[in-house]
Amino acid sequence: MTEQPGQPDHPGRHHHYTEDDLSRDVADLETKSATAARIFDLRRIIGGLFVLYGVIVTIVGITDSQSAIDKAQGVNINLWTGIGMLLLGIFFLAWLKLRPTPPPIPPEGLPEEKESA
Repeated sequence: MTEQPGQPDHPGRHHHYTEDDLSRDVADLETKSATAARIFDLRRIIGGLFVLYGVIVTIVGITDSQSAIDKAQGVNINLWTGIGMLLLGIFFLAWLKLRPTPPPIPPEGLPEEKESA
């Protein structure tokens, strides 16, 4: 049989990883997972959406006609709702800034720690 490039010599055999390789891969995946958790923090998503919609509704409230205000019994409901949404969105974003997601705790038993012990 001829060997094909990219095909293993023995298809029944599997590549065995050392413990150092596995611990390095696990540490790398944990770092990527923590980064993804910080990027997709719900406070960022909720705060950003509330600010975006708050700006839109506030602009609509500012440009409302008198007939639209009269329909709401004289209250410019779009303006007040937009301001409320802006404040809530800013609260979520400030909360994210003041209390960011904590970095992950390094796992115990990394090879570097074993060598120094």
